Amino acid sequence: KGGGGALTREKIVATASRRFICIADGSKLVKRLGRHPVPLEVVPMAREQVAARVRKLGGRPVWRKGFVTDNGGEILDVHGLRITDPAGLEKKLEAIPGVVCAGIFGKRKADLLLLGTPAGVRRVRAGSKTR
Repeated sequence: KGGGGALTREKIVATASRRFICIADGSKLVKRLGRHPVPLEVVPMAREQVAARVRKLGGRPVWRKGFVTDNGGEILDVHGLRITDPAGLEKKLEAIPGVVCAGIFGKRKADLLLLGTPAGVRRVRAGSKTR
């Protein structure tokens, strides 16, 4: 998980896998979701329509200008969303016409996180306390 815009392919691989092992920088582990923007892959012609719908949900969408995903989509980085129900928000965002994928893995959570830290690799298993 790196914020590089491959979220749709990451999600396809995650949902097709028996075990989902997520490798990320240690800065991705937070106490409260929403600290980082939520990326949305969108169909280019729907970008403005999606942005308007996201604003109604309380988000501040920022177009990642000039970036095209491997699937030909564009990325809207959505700031300011309150994420109290990750699976519910993922479902709500992905129901917006023109959204290909939301960068929330609420429905298919990782079975194991491998986090790179200055002290080495930290392992966090699903359901364990993170802090």
